[in-house]
Amino acid sequence: MEKLRISLAQINPTVGDLDGNSEKIIEYIKEARGQGADIVAFPEMAVTGYPPEDLLLKPHFIKDNLEAIKRIQEETKGITAVVGFVEGGKEIYNAAAVLHNGELSAVYRKMYLPNYGVFDEERYFKRGKEPVIVLLNGIRIGLNICEDIWYPEGPTRTQAAAGAELIVNINASPFHYGKWKVREDMVAKRASDNSVAIAYINTVGGQDELVFDGHSMVFDEQGRLIARGRSFEEELITIDISRQSAVGSRRSEAQDEGVRIIELPAIKNKPASSALPEQTEIIPPSTAEEVYKALVMGTRDYLSKNGFKKVVIALSGGIDSALVSAIAADAIGKEKVTTCFLPSVYSSRESREDAEAVAQNLGVRLIIIPIQETFESYLKALKETFAGLGEDTAEENLQARTRGNIIMALSNKFGWLVLTTGNKSEMSVGYATLYGDMAGGFAVIKDVPKTMVYEICRYINASKGREIIPLRVLTKAPTAELKPDQKDQDTLPPYELLDSILKAYIEENMGLEDIAAMGFDVAIVRKVIRMVDSSEYKRRQAPPGIKITSRALGKDWRMPITNRYESY
Repeated sequence: MEKLRISLAQINPTVGDLDGNSEKIIEYIKEARGQGADIVAFPEMAVTGYPPEDLLLKPHFIKDNLEAIKRIQEETKGITAVVGFVEGGKEIYNAAAVLHNGELSAVYRKMYLPNYGVFDEERYFKRGKEPVIVLLNGIRIGLNICEDIWYPEGPTRTQAAAGAELIVNINASPFHYGKWKVREDMVAKRASDNSVAIAYINTVGGQDELVFDGHSMVFDEQGRLIARGRSFEEELITIDISRQSAVGSRRSEAQDEGVRIIELPAIKNKPASSALPEQTEIIPPSTAEEVYKALVMGTRDYLSKNGFKKVVIALSGGIDSALVSAIAADAIGKEKVTTCFLPSVYSSRESREDAEAVAQNLGVRLIIIPIQETFESYLKALKETFAGLGEDTAEENLQARTRGNIIMALSNKFGWLVLTTGNKSEMSVGYATLYGDMAGGFAVIKDVPKTMVYEICRYINASKGREIIPLRVLTKAPTAELKPDQKDQDTLPPYELLDSILKAYIEENMGLEDIAAMGFDVAIVRKVIRMVDSSEYKRRQAPPGIKITSRALGKDWRMPITNRYESY
């Protein structure tokens, strides 16, 4: 029985780094060739990085990406490479180049363009119209790109009907927790329904708000998983796929119609395949583990790809800032993380002790800068203007903004990027202060619900085998400490209740009546929805943050600020 050796190059490209991405692709081509691969596949738009957004509107960017493909092409002697790039000139296509033995032998153009959630491909690309099969060593290989495989009637079915024995599907599929399982179930079904093996290669890395988790995979023609890549790591996955003699018998010449079939010339003097690299069984992560890894990678890549070396975090003694500090230490190293405790008269002794404990457990630097004197100077300056008015959120927020000023001063003086610490529950309902705790450059846990914050912190302690997040931080009532005896639950419903309502409203797009029908008090649901809707202007001014849910408050959520439609 004939075999095809395929390598899946799960790489971490950088948007716009055409030279760096090309060098990485060439390195992996050489590695795959050294492992005796017949064909190596790279992710969707590996040359440009994904998504390049309005870089695609720059003609010279398209031209430079085409020049990069030519350089990569020259390095494919003795192997076939499938490489994602942008094809065209005036009209452009999300495409896959087939580079065979030093030649550009074929191009496949993506046929299904996603235009929902974080995707805007119809803004930039024309749709491809023709399925493609390449004939390599007598084996028919169908090529398609990401969204193409999600449709049962898409090119995979057409290619399989035309005798394809293997589908190579290249992807830049963004992460949200649990998505790996959805992908695996879909690809398994597509393979078994069409009696065709499928090699699914996904990119890895952070790009602004998006994280790509890799998790590449290969299924046989019966829908059985035969190889799985790691999550959040670059790697080369090499596997032998046996030719299925029964596949060719189902093909008729009529089924070739509408499919472009390109026969690749045999590569002469190709060395015999060596032994396969040892494959390690990859066990899918728990939700807490995969989200933590996504946050670490997203933070690391945002910093490194944008040239930031160090960070500063306002460490309050609460659970959110403790989690952000732990993520930062894992992402870039504890020596590059500075934390700052900024106490006022309302800050408790316990908060200071907990902040000190977190910093010590992580091995990060802690600076203590009291804000009371500065806060009082603001009150003095405003005394005449505020005369006759009682204290309220204006005075509370002055403390948060004093902290924001100080943390930004440290950023300016030392070049540290400020990591903000607001979670999704708070950002959804506007329980945050503009130019205060929202001030900063990157919002690490912006899409992490409060209840999940606790889950991830427990995971950190368990995975490290010691207490990183102190037990008291995990058990004490959350508080902003902006007035005496303040607790979050004075303003918000309990987080378990709040997060359930927010998930239904934001991620599942449910309305007031449907959410109330789930068993929630209609008055509480109405209050939460009103808070979400009225806080859009705040969220527009928040830093970017890492998407980890199916619908994040960023590119996924595009609500108008000026909006009189009442969902409540």
